[in-house]
Order: sequence, then C-alpha cells, then structure tokens
Amino acid sequence: MIRFSLRCQNDHEFDSWFKDSAAYDRMAQHGLVECPVCGGTDVSKALMTPAVAKVPGVKGRAEAAVPAKAAPAPAPAADGPRHAAGPMPAQMIALLQRMRAEVEKSCDYVGEDFAKEARRIHEGEAEARGIYGEASDEEAEALRDDGIDVARLPWVPRSDG
Repeated sequence: MIRFSLRCQNDHEFDSWFKDSAAYDRMAQHGLVECPVCGGTDVSKALMTPAVAKVPGVKGRAEAAVPAKAAPAPAPAADGPRHAAGPMPAQMIALLQRMRAEVEKSCDYVGEDFAKEARRIHEGEAEARGIYGEASDEEAEALRDDGIDVARLPWVPRSDG
C-alpha cells in the first residue's frame, strides 16, 4: 500500500491510500479519484515528503525493527457502512454507490459462479466481458495465483434505496 498527498483542481489537499502507484494512475485516468471536499475528479499528486520513522535513540535504523503495539479494535457500527477508521465518510459512500451503479450497468452478474466464469473467460471458453458476483477469499486468491485479474469492491447499498 502507498499513501499519496493529493490536490484537486480547487486546491483542496487530502491523502489517500492505493495498492501501488499504477493503481492510482489507473483510477485517476478513469476519474475514480475524487476530492472529499468538493467531489472534483481532476486530481493530481501533491508534493510530499517521505515518512521515515526512526527507532528512538538509534541513528539510521528504521522503525521496522521495533515490534508495533496492536491498536484496539474499533467498536462495531450501530448503523451505516464502516471502514478501518470508523464510520465511512459520506463522500466515500457516494463514490462507492456510483461505482456499484457503473458495475451493474456495464457488467454481467454471475452470482456464486464468479470464479468459474472468470476462469472460463481467461481460458477463452466464454466471451470476454466484465463480470461481477461472489467469490470466497480462497477462490479469489486462486484466480490471482493463476494470473487472472480480480478485485474486491466494497458493496454498499444502492443510492436509490
């Protein structure tokens, strides 16, 4: 994972995490990186300094050598979607709802046959197309191990109820 400092066309600055630099580039190119303040999708990387933690009292050693203390688990949500830091911001929910609508509009729902159908498409036994459905963690990992690109998306309730 990599964290980027970002800036929108209205000079709002914010941070966001991505799988890697290429993931940011793909998402930004398709207008999927959105400013949490104004919703603008004309976003670019802002100048940032690297965050290098030091071991207290030791010069030149990285913090990785020091075991990290476990953070307490967040309390379960009483209502609404959550992410690791607590309740999911409204802008994130709106972005995920738009992403869900686009997936539902552009891809075929294959239900619990997702892994099987993804493999059939990869092997040329089925028409190449976008699909979505359900897969276990093990099925998704097996697809990735076989070089089949899959991604999990947070599936929030539709914006229309």
